[in-house]
Amino acid sequence: MYSVIVVGGGPAGIAAAVAARRRGLSTLLVERYGFLGGMATAGLVTPFMSTLGAGGLYPELIGRLEKWEAMDGRNFDGELTKLVLDEWLTEEGVDLLFHALLTGVKVENGKISSITVAGKGEELELKASYFIDCTGDGDLAALAGVPMNMGRGEDRLCQPMTTCFQLGGVDDELMLSREKLSLLYNKAKAEGRLKNPRENVLWFYTIRPNEIHFNTTRVVGKNPVSIKELTEAELEARGQIAQMFRWLKEEVPAFKDAYILRIATQIGVRESRTIKGAYQLTEEDVLGGRKFLQSIGKCSYPIDIHSPKGEGTTIATLAPGDWYEIPYTTLYNPGFKNLLAAGRCISSTHEAQASLRIMPTCMVIGQAAGLAASLAQADGLSVEQVPVELLQTELKAAGADL
Repeated sequence: MYSVIVVGGGPAGIAAAVAARRRGLSTLLVERYGFLGGMATAGLVTPFMSTLGAGGLYPELIGRLEKWEAMDGRNFDGELTKLVLDEWLTEEGVDLLFHALLTGVKVENGKISSITVAGKGEELELKASYFIDCTGDGDLAALAGVPMNMGRGEDRLCQPMTTCFQLGGVDDELMLSREKLSLLYNKAKAEGRLKNPRENVLWFYTIRPNEIHFNTTRVVGKNPVSIKELTEAELEARGQIAQMFRWLKEEVPAFKDAYILRIATQIGVRESRTIKGAYQLTEEDVLGGRKFLQSIGKCSYPIDIHSPKGEGTTIATLAPGDWYEIPYTTLYNPGFKNLLAAGRCISSTHEAQASLRIMPTCMVIGQAAGLAASLAQADGLSVEQVPVELLQTELKAAGADL
């Protein structure tokens, strides 16, 4: 029996588990892969996006990555990140359970009593006083029966999925700008030699020379929470990688001697389920820089929507220097007494989620959820009853930017 069980070991889950454990709570972090990091490792997503408000545990993670020489600017190395996170969570005393897929949730009178995880032919029932859903897709909340939203309001379509990949052996001196490479890419598309609904090539340098990171595949129209459609999406994205790799080697001199260095363990999901919380963050809140009395964090990243139907990416920015705040009421549904959500599955519209989904902000939300669980545990409260002013005081003491 744990005080807190966190499901999902990505940026939100890491922060939630560390925050809870530092308050003295027995904490278990459940992860379906054999390593932590979520999109930062399994999804091969880099770099970290820039935003105001990324305080607390996020800069601590950056410091640990820098100590391992795993950072260069905002770029970081996903493989070294696995080692950094193992070290960090072990030092904190967080119990870890890898290779454990969430398969069931028991709920009694609006309170989760246990969850079931499966792996390697066995099932385990795990009990806790409080649970935090950091699965990204809201799997725990959905299995518990929490009302959920999906995608954009008019048709439930989600932002497209992307499998990131990295090439080694690239000639840095011959490397083209994004604009020039995109011109060649669109010419090849027009001639039918490339099939990818993305309108340009998005690439980044890694922390090492002669390596290029690509965040440029695009799979549209697939349901991110259907295992059948996820399978189709994985195949389609890797097909795009194979096609693009051959094209780059044959037609772009910088890639003549290039080779595939890494392909993400899983396709990257930008958007899927979100809980229906006590409050739903909206586009108006984000672009209007709305401030909340119940704020647990802030963000200034733009609304960044990759078209759910094909080409095009829509960017809507906040006023320079402004930010919006994320209220605690987006982290829970009032009908569930001991469940919090953190990360991109919190209560938000399609547009608002397109801003808060970045990894630094997910860590901010995760830290708040872990601290909230500790306050609830201390006085036997439901998550709705947590005194937000006290939560804010504790967050500030832990370095959060409120």
